[in-house]
Amino acid sequence: MITLGPRVLKTGLAVVLALYITKWLGLNPPVFAAIAATFTIQPSIYRSWKQVLEQFQANTLGAIIAVSSIYLFGNNPIVIGLVMVIVIIVSLKLKMEGSISLTLITVLIMMSSHEFEGIVAAGNKFLIVLVGMGSAFFINLVISPPNFNKNFIEKMNSSFRNMSLLIRTAISNELTEKTFQDQWSDLKKDVSKLEELYKILDEEREKISKLKPLDVREIVVFKQMLSCLQQGLKLLDIIEDHFFQSRPDEQETKEFDQQLEELINYHEMILLKYAGKIKEIDNEDLIGESAHFLESIINDITFEREHKLRIIIIGSGIYDYALQLERLDELIDQYQKKKQPIQKAQLKDILKNPKSFLKR
Repeated sequence: MITLGPRVLKTGLAVVLALYITKWLGLNPPVFAAIAATFTIQPSIYRSWKQVLEQFQANTLGAIIAVSSIYLFGNNPIVIGLVMVIVIIVSLKLKMEGSISLTLITVLIMMSSHEFEGIVAAGNKFLIVLVGMGSAFFINLVISPPNFNKNFIEKMNSSFRNMSLLIRTAISNELTEKTFQDQWSDLKKDVSKLEELYKILDEEREKISKLKPLDVREIVVFKQMLSCLQQGLKLLDIIEDHFFQSRPDEQETKEFDQQLEELINYHEMILLKYAGKIKEIDNEDLIGESAHFLESIINDITFEREHKLRIIIIGSGIYDYALQLERLDELIDQYQKKKQPIQKAQLKDILKNPKSFLKR
């Protein structure tokens, strides 16, 4: 089933608004404003504003190059082709890669007439492009502004449910190979989307929102949630690469399966605590158990060398996952208790070094 997201709908609205404004202003052809609006729609307000600024600069530069080239060399196909190459090179040099497509369209619009009609006509065409860009930014600003906090938590919870199934069955090997690989592929895609969501959320908070101490704590919690998910995905990779190749016996399989079950249950409890659905979590022995489990593997002299190395790698992955979960648990405690207000001068340091936040 195909679903229409807010960005798709906002693109359509931006095109409609751009067409109406150009017709109202008597600018022709209005279709160029629609094209510009399509290129300017972005997934966040900050990125949309950044895109408008960058495109305005790049398009202004492209327009100047186009008009100058027409006056000096005309607008035959060879000149247009050379101008396109120059615009691409200049845009890359100025690190405006994201605006190259629309800038090239602007240049083509301005150089497309059979006969050049002067600066006024060139300005008219440039104004059409600006109308499209402005329409897109306006729609992005006022129509259904994205709630990245909500989106992040929803995607985090759905990704965790997928990872929970994979980790709980990775050792017992209960899923069919096709189901396991499909779920694993979906989880990797979800983690990539979460990484992008976190990046957008961090940009919005840093560049647009007025940061409050609680906002900073929440960003740090989100970052650690993502780190836990990434570590869980890494652990799945390690198990896939090493566990069955190590030829484990029944007792080893049972012990590893138990360790993973306890950790994924702990992860689930942490997320439920963040959602306010449960109280404190008793995990006093969990980290110690993971450490003891790793030590027992390292000190076991009955393993063959290759078998032991593979088992140690898996045990290290389990311990790292446990440490990430413990850190998330502590961060959520700090966030929910709202202890020790953070001064404005400390905000940037905390975002750069979340570990310092844990020591508070």
